[in-house]
Amino acid sequence: MGDVIAADICIIGAGSAGLSVAAGAAQLGVRTVLIEADRMGGDCLNTGCVPSKSLLAAAKAAQGVRKSAQFGIAVGSEPVADFPKVHDYVHGVIAGIAPHDSVERFTRLGCTVIKGRARFIAPRMVEVDGKKISARRFVVATGSRAAVPPIPGLRELPYFTNETIFENEVLPEHLVVIGAGPIGCEMAQAHRRLGAKVTVLDIGPMLPKDDPLAVAVVRRQLLEEGIDTLERIKLVRVEKRDKGFAALITASNGERWIEGSHLLIATGRRPNVENLGLEAAGVRYSSKGIEVDDRLRSSNKRIYAAGDVAGGYQFTHVASYHAGIVLRNALFRLPAKCHTNAVPWVTYTDPELAQVGLTEAEARKLHGDGIRVLHTEFAENDRARTEGSSAGFLRAVLSKRGRVLGATIVGPHAGELILPWVLAISKDLKMGDLAGLIVPYPTLSEITKRAAGSYFTPTLFSARTRTLVRILGAFG
Repeated sequence: MGDVIAADICIIGAGSAGLSVAAGAAQLGVRTVLIEADRMGGDCLNTGCVPSKSLLAAAKAAQGVRKSAQFGIAVGSEPVADFPKVHDYVHGVIAGIAPHDSVERFTRLGCTVIKGRARFIAPRMVEVDGKKISARRFVVATGSRAAVPPIPGLRELPYFTNETIFENEVLPEHLVVIGAGPIGCEMAQAHRRLGAKVTVLDIGPMLPKDDPLAVAVVRRQLLEEGIDTLERIKLVRVEKRDKGFAALITASNGERWIEGSHLLIATGRRPNVENLGLEAAGVRYSSKGIEVDDRLRSSNKRIYAAGDVAGGYQFTHVASYHAGIVLRNALFRLPAKCHTNAVPWVTYTDPELAQVGLTEAEARKLHGDGIRVLHTEFAENDRARTEGSSAGFLRAVLSKRGRVLGATIVGPHAGELILPWVLAISKDLKMGDLAGLIVPYPTLSEITKRAAGSYFTPTLFSARTRTLVRILGAFG
C-alpha cells in the first residue's frame, strides 16, 4: 500500500491556475503538493497564449515589410517566411519562459511536485501511480483541451488543433481553419501573413461573443489580406485527396468543395473532467466542467476548482484570478467570491478586439433603450494616424446615470487600452474620473479620455451653459 503523503493543500494540474495556487500556498509556508500529468505550464505556456502570440509576432513582422511602402520605405519582393526558423522562434520563447514554471522552481519554493495522473479514491485522498496523497484541501485545476466536433470523415484525416499546430515546421500551401472564434481568426491571419493561402469556415458568425460592429472591422481586415471567410455554412463532410483533403460545405448559394493542404480545428475548448475519480470524491460535474459556487467550492466543500475546468470564462487571466479566490478561501478562511462583471478578453488579431462588460446589444436587452453609447474613432487619434493604423473605434456603454456597463475597443493595441474601462467597471468610477485624466500626447490612450469627455459634450456646450457663461461674463 505504501505510505500516505500528507499535505495542507494538494493541487491537481500545473497550468496557470494550479501554478498560481501552488506558488502562493508554498510561499505561505503550508505543506503543498502539486501534481501534473503532462508538461508544467499547461496550455497557456505550451500550446496556447505564449506560442500563439509568438507566431502572431512573427507574422506581424512579415506584414510590416509589406506595409513599409506606405511610409516611403522601399523593400524588395514579397517577404518569404523561413517556416522552420519561425517554429524555432516560437519554441525559443516557450523555452525562455519555461524555467519560471518548472519543477525545479516549484520545488525550490517548497512544493512537493509529483509527475503523474491523479485520481480521487476518497473524498480527501488522491492516488498517483501508487502514491497516495491526503490533504485538508484540494484544488482541481486540470484545464481544458481542444473540442473536436463529429465531422463526417474527420477521423480518417490528419488535422491540427491549437495543441499541435505549433509543432508544424512546414508552411501550409492552403490552410483551412474550421472555427471563426479567437483561435481560428488569430491563426488564420498569422498563417496568411506568413505566406499561406487561408480559408476560414464556421457554421455561425465570426467572433459571436463580440460586438458585431467591432467584428466587422476585423472581418474587413482579414478579407483585405486575402483570407477567404465563409460564415454560416453547413460542413457536410471532409475526405482525403491526393494533395491533402477537401471539405464539402453548403452555403446560401449551394454546395461547393473547399480543397486544402492542411486542416486546423479551432472549435472551442472542453474542460478536462474525465478520469479524475470525481465521483469517489463526491464532486458534481458535467461536460461544462465542475459545478462550483461563487467561492469556487465544489459539492465537496474541501475541493475547489479553478481555471477552465470550473467552466465559465476560459482565459489565463481568469485562471490567475481564480487562484487568488481559492487561496483566500482555502488558507485564510475568508469568504472571497468571484465577480465576473469586469472580466476583459482580447482577440489578438490585427487590429485587436478587446471587450469588458456588456456589449451594446446585451446592455439594451438588460437595461432597455435608456442606455447611452459613447463612440470614438481611431481616425480621430493623432498617434494612430502617425503610425498608419487608424482603423477601428472605442465604444463605451453607460447606464442612464453614467455608470459604465461595458466597453469595446477594436484597433491598435486594444488589449492594452481596455484596462481603464476594466477599472471603471470594477471600481464604479464616474466619467469625470476618466475625462479629467492628464494623458500624454500623442498616445493611443487618448482615445479613452476623448470618449469619456464626449459624455459631457451635450451638457457643456448646451444653450443653457452658453447662457450661464454670458451671465457670468456680465460681471466682468
